[in-house]
Amino acid sequence: MHRRALIGLVGLTLTAPLPATAVAQGAGGRAGGVVRGEVRDPRGAPIRGAVVGVPGTTLYTFTDAGGHYRLAPVAPGEIHLRVAAIGYAPASATVTLADSAGADFTLEPSPLELTPLDVVSTKVPHFGEPATSVAQLTEQEIARRAVNTVDEAVDKAAGVQILNGQINIRGSTGYVQGLNSRVLLLVDGVPMNQGDRGGINWDLLPVDQIERVDILKGAGSSLYGSAAFGGVVNLTTRDVPTGTHARVRATGGAYADPPHPEWRFRNTTGLEGGVDLSGSYGTETAGGRVAVGARHSDGYREQDERDHWQLAGKGRWQMTPRTRLDVSGAWAVDRYQVPLSWCRRGECADSGQVYQPFKVDTTELGARTDSRKGYVSAQLRTVASERFAWQARGSWLRTHFTDYRRSATEFAVANRFGVEIRAEAHPDAARTVLVGGEGTLSDVQSDVFGTHTQSELGAYGESGQQIGRAHVTAGARLDYLAVDAGSMTAVVSPRIGGTLPLADGTLRASVGRGFRAPTMAERFVHTFALGFEVIPNPNLRPETGWSAELGHTTPVLGAARIDAALFWTEARELIEPQLILVVDTATMDTKAKIQLQNVTRARIAGLDATVLVAPIPDHLTAMLAYTYLATRPILAFRPTHLLTLTGDYAPGGTGGAWSVGADFRYASRPQRIELEGFVDERRVAVKVLDVRAAWTHGPVELRLLVANALNYMYNLVPETLEPVRTISVTAVWSY
Repeated sequence: MHRRALIGLVGLTLTAPLPATAVAQGAGGRAGGVVRGEVRDPRGAPIRGAVVGVPGTTLYTFTDAGGHYRLAPVAPGEIHLRVAAIGYAPASATVTLADSAGADFTLEPSPLELTPLDVVSTKVPHFGEPATSVAQLTEQEIARRAVNTVDEAVDKAAGVQILNGQINIRGSTGYVQGLNSRVLLLVDGVPMNQGDRGGINWDLLPVDQIERVDILKGAGSSLYGSAAFGGVVNLTTRDVPTGTHARVRATGGAYADPPHPEWRFRNTTGLEGGVDLSGSYGTETAGGRVAVGARHSDGYREQDERDHWQLAGKGRWQMTPRTRLDVSGAWAVDRYQVPLSWCRRGECADSGQVYQPFKVDTTELGARTDSRKGYVSAQLRTVASERFAWQARGSWLRTHFTDYRRSATEFAVANRFGVEIRAEAHPDAARTVLVGGEGTLSDVQSDVFGTHTQSELGAYGESGQQIGRAHVTAGARLDYLAVDAGSMTAVVSPRIGGTLPLADGTLRASVGRGFRAPTMAERFVHTFALGFEVIPNPNLRPETGWSAELGHTTPVLGAARIDAALFWTEARELIEPQLILVVDTATMDTKAKIQLQNVTRARIAGLDATVLVAPIPDHLTAMLAYTYLATRPILAFRPTHLLTLTGDYAPGGTGGAWSVGADFRYASRPQRIELEGFVDERRVAVKVLDVRAAWTHGPVELRLLVANALNYMYNLVPETLEPVRTISVTAVWSY
């Protein structure tokens, strides 16, 4: 019955919600006019990704690589435009429109400006500060760090830590190898968590195609449903610009040798490298882009080689002046050796050492994994008037992995089908109403997870209202969950929040409920780990929790900005691995086994603060981000202190030829890890320094990155060494 209901919903919505890069549509019933223009900095350089819109309406768009924008169709008359971009002071203008009009903007650099546009906390793009903390990474920040995957860039955001591929926002997730994420990943607003394990494939998209990353810190289930328990990460891909464009990105690098001769495992230097190519062509009516790429790494540990191939595409079609269709997709293939855990004395050629962090247990030499993943999505947006718009989407995500081990070979093939339809209304300039429905059907075929299906149906609504100087939002979502077409479980997720501008800054507050449904892998996994049998638990219940935040943003003497938030989560039914004793009915022997259970009721609270300073405006900026975390009981893999220091200096100012920078990350030693006593408990505090430099001349960019410059030896999860010092050079040519 649940499958039929979902198929019926698919019949109503064959396409998907337009990403934030959508061109806005115009006003009521008439064809309307067009507003065109450019957005540039004082040097005349184009500003890409600036938002141009009419506040309080459905009308908005973004500038392309040349700084051009086109807002259409717009009703004739007087139009009040607002323009904003990260790192620049906003600007406004009034335009009188007949059939067409032009409006060019010059934005002054202002690195202390607030987030110009929020596209993740309410699903409806709007100017101003959100009620829940949102961190943004711009295209320029991602490029400046010269990273190769999205998670490497996200790991530098305030209050965020990546643990062996799993994202931890304000201590929400911790770490369970290969299973679950309490953070939801979106690509242009489309959910992309795996259908079977619920995890995130960070290399699904080439990093060179990402224009912006938005990170919602806190429960987002009132709009996004399951997996948004601890937050949401939305990747906005580059829009297809008009004209013909091409881009080549090549990277090469080398790994440092182990710091001690006893730890060496090869006689040559480990290398890495890759290349990404993309080309696009577009007109005002339609456009498309194709990107291909490949990477190879020798790895920095024994049995750590990996190869990666990817293909991605995106297209847009302005079907009518009021309707735009966007389609996108990607396919990635990874083949990599699996270093597994480091070896201990007697498990390898240990050279007399108690443990060898760069070598693996010889019993698993030759282990490797083949991983394939891809998605396609279609998104549609129609604007009936400047007061009303509707959107729809359809998507398919497929993942397929095979683990080859000496002890066993395991595989899983999973699909995740999703549809959504929503309506956005602006009854007046001070109020926004959003209502929608969403359906998801996931299936898996696996020798470790079995053959199962899981369906989720949800309906949500939210309203935002300007009340005097304050802006208040309130809403809720109702989700129904079913496994193998069995009985349904209902979960309600409300949220309320607001912002209040003050004389010395902006106050924000929110409270909401988050939840995460157990994945099929968590319910039905049957395998072996650390010498223990892992047994299924089909009776797992959804994790739930109430989250609250109180924050304040304030400028200081025009040269600094402080953003601080107190956060608090009361979590229930958290799913954690437990070591249990099971009686074998055949032999009556008692054996220890691992099972995932709803065992933890926890409190996660702390302080998340960021200080941004610009002592030499347009030349020198620095950021200090600090997160203090306290959990009760003590939860595994949560550092009490997380500190990030970032500094950037451009001798010639913003847009100049040269720039240098550095990132320092400190994380205190976690007080607890899972299965202590059965794994190697060695762990230290994280103290990692990255330094970088960049040179730009016309269409050519050269970037140097020295990651882990001090060659600090550390691990984030048991028996898994993090990367050593790596020196890489990235070259980019754009046309």
